[in-house]
Amino acid sequence: MVERIMPEPYRIKMVEPVKVPDRDEREEALKRAHYNMFGLRSQDVYIDLLTDSGTGAMSKYQWGALMIGDEAYAGADSFFSLKKAVKEILGFDYVVPTHQGRAAENVVFGTLVKKGDVVPFNMPFDTTRAHIFNNGGEPLDCVIDEAYHPEVQHPFKGNVDIKKLEAAVAKYGKDRIPFVMVTITNNSGGGQPVSLENLRQVSDVCRSHGILLLLDGARMAENAYFIKTREEACRGMSVAEILKETMNTADAITVSCKKDPLVNIGGMVCSRTEELHNSFLPRVILFEGYATYGGLAGRDLEALALGLREMVDEQYLAHRVAQVRYLGDLLGEGGVPCVTPAGGHAIFIDAAAFLPHIPQSAYPADVLGIEIYREGAIRGIGLGALAFATPDETGRIVYPKLELFRLAINRRTYTNHHIEFIAQTILDVYGRRDAIRYGLKEGYAPAVKGMKHFLVHLEPYAL
Repeated sequence: MVERIMPEPYRIKMVEPVKVPDRDEREEALKRAHYNMFGLRSQDVYIDLLTDSGTGAMSKYQWGALMIGDEAYAGADSFFSLKKAVKEILGFDYVVPTHQGRAAENVVFGTLVKKGDVVPFNMPFDTTRAHIFNNGGEPLDCVIDEAYHPEVQHPFKGNVDIKKLEAAVAKYGKDRIPFVMVTITNNSGGGQPVSLENLRQVSDVCRSHGILLLLDGARMAENAYFIKTREEACRGMSVAEILKETMNTADAITVSCKKDPLVNIGGMVCSRTEELHNSFLPRVILFEGYATYGGLAGRDLEALALGLREMVDEQYLAHRVAQVRYLGDLLGEGGVPCVTPAGGHAIFIDAAAFLPHIPQSAYPADVLGIEIYREGAIRGIGLGALAFATPDETGRIVYPKLELFRLAINRRTYTNHHIEFIAQTILDVYGRRDAIRYGLKEGYAPAVKGMKHFLVHLEPYAL
């Protein structure tokens, strides 16, 4: 029996009306979108779980802060509000804002990665991989083996395998590894956390070889909450204390602030040293804007400064993680194969196990997305072969070890009744899964490596 979930720790002050398109409307919407979930219009969707990035609800304090934004081009007071919050919550002395997380990646990877470089990770996400490819480098997965087994119970399936990391350093050497990067939580592997002990071990390896350690901190508060609840040595610490200790392991971080920091737009790069910070500034100015606004309005900087403080509220985090777990428990009770334990921001369905009769080359995760949309006007996203398959040096397609479908839960947005509707919709699809007998083939696809799934046109074909 699924446990009752705690009620939402907020009151609804404003509502956004939504409608459920009927089945004929959904079918027409799929055709217009070329069967790609990115191609659906928002008005075609009832519950939108495509991403948790920029889709959450800001607090009344954040909305109030918008009114005091300083819109000066250089040296705005709002920048110093952000700088103060970064120092207080994360401990970094240096910060440059960007308009979102992939812009922060553009700044960092464009500055540090050159052709022939190798960047070890636990597991990088889609735009992260694409930025490395775009700069002539190659990402290298060094996650623990448990991450590749959705059914395996492990408290920190996002951990870096230290032996794999040391082997990578031995093979490629300091000159070809500009930095090591750890994503917290590990989105590509199911939103799985990384332990503080593991981060300290990774940091020790990097420092012993004179290699920078960077964190992708988009979901750093959720990761800190998992550390508090799962890592015995940290149970007596607050989430805020754990987050500060997490940051202490790194030389710099990139952040999509549209996730844990609870704003609808924004990103940042935080650095430990003035030298590293200064190396990023020319690219910030070239691609984003001056160093103290980085493509954001002053009002956005004020909302972000408050969001950094609100994201470590433990009552909010407890509900946030419990709501995601509630969806996982409802699906698990109905037999739906998911990555376990539940991650912090999303439930990841094991599409390969859900639709075992559809080969990976026919994109089962994306077929599942179509069927869930057909059933209940719910939009998620496939994170399998379509997103992550890449050709090797001979041109042979190398498929990812995981074929997942992600349901990303927006922060402070949907109620627990929405969660129950999502679960029932997916259970209804699961009940007819054997009758789903088609695959997807590509029509138009962009030529840029790592970007295909955003823009590809898909066509169903019978198996």
